[in-house]
Amino acid sequence: MLKPWRALVSALLIPIVLAGCKPDAPPQEPRVDPAAYDAFYVWPGVRPAADLRPRTLYLLNAEVRKVGAPRFERLRMGVPRLHGTAVWLVVRTERLDWDAATYAALLGDLDRWQQAGNEVVGLQVDFDAATRGIAGYAEFLTDLRQRLPRHWQLSVTGLMDWSAHGDPHDLARLGSVIDEVVVQTYQGRSTIPGYGAYFRRMENFPIPFRVALVEGGTWQAPAMLAKQPLFRGYVVFLLRSGAGR
Repeated sequence: MLKPWRALVSALLIPIVLAGCKPDAPPQEPRVDPAAYDAFYVWPGVRPAADLRPRTLYLLNAEVRKVGAPRFERLRMGVPRLHGTAVWLVVRTERLDWDAATYAALLGDLDRWQQAGNEVVGLQVDFDAATRGIAGYAEFLTDLRQRLPRHWQLSVTGLMDWSAHGDPHDLARLGSVIDEVVVQTYQGRSTIPGYGAYFRRMENFPIPFRVALVEGGTWQAPAMLAKQPLFRGYVVFLLRSGAGR
């Protein structure tokens, strides 16, 4: 029988021994550091930090909201001149029943930005098209493509679920209309869990694509991206103004 003081020592040592037997915690996924990238989503009110060297910027320029009649709501008052940077103007839309005034305003902004001396690559449409709604979305984009001068490219944002459950025929039709898809891997300020499973299904994705990451989100590049011939790189969604870094 253990003496009282020996029993006390044993009681204190047991938790320490057991703690040492626990398996190591799995390594944490690295966080997205904007300084490691050169393409960014920039929403109004956010300025890239001075240490970033953007080669490509996706700038939210306007919205078409769901309430009321279609209306092109411009979010940027001025037109800066961005030297040495390729620019995509982004329009975020909650509806696809655009009217003539909406198209005219959109095309007018592309002209204004180009005439200001910017290297305007084209237009990106940011629309939450459900996977089962790709066919209807392709019809809208076909009409938009016909209105858009050929020297500008057409980009869209896309869900990771398109790769898992998208109809191959609908994706092929979409690919005949647009120049790229930027696949969103985040919701709000966080990376969507389980993104690796989606990317394993993208080996035969038929459209050139970039991958959008959120600043500070977790990200470990799936191995298949290095082998996917249509993978065009990353775009980082900036959350903070450069003054706050």
